[in-house]
Order: sequence, then structure tokens, then C-alpha cells
Amino acid sequence: MKQEAFLDEPPQSTLLTSYDRAHMKLYLRLLDAETDGADWREAVALLFGIDAGKEPERANLIHRSHLARARWMREHGYRQLASEA
Repeated sequence: MKQEAFLDEPPQSTLLTSYDRAHMKLYLRLLDAETDGADWREAVALLFGIDAGKEPERANLIHRSHLARARWMREHGYRQLASEA
């Protein structure tokens, strides 16, 4: 799978960002992994290509921050997408 470039923390905004648009699939996969009860270390390895054993703090930050943004998209950001359709 081709991995998109990502930041350690997604930009925080009350509006949908270009980063959000570029990483929509990633956000959905993070939400799916959470729903399925996947271990965060496995999810970060698969989705971001980061070994949590070698970079535990960075891996945790990346996972937590992107999952938080994915939840924001699920709860708020989707409305902006829907209004554009």
C-alpha cells in the first residue's frame, strides 16, 4: 500500500483542512481499527509504517493525534463535506 506523507500531528482547525482531505482514508482506517479493538501499536505499524517498539513516544503521539482528528471528522468535519456535495 502506498503511504501518504503525514505529519506527526495533523493540523488542528475547526474547519476541514487540505491535510484532512488528503488523509480521509487513513482516518477511516483508524476508526475501523478502533472499532475492531485493534492494538494501537499494530495500527500505527500498518497505517503509518512506524515501529512502536523503536519509537514508542512518536508512535503514540502520531496514533493519538490522528485518531483524535479522525473522531473530529466523524463528529463534525463530515458536515463540511456534505455541504459541498
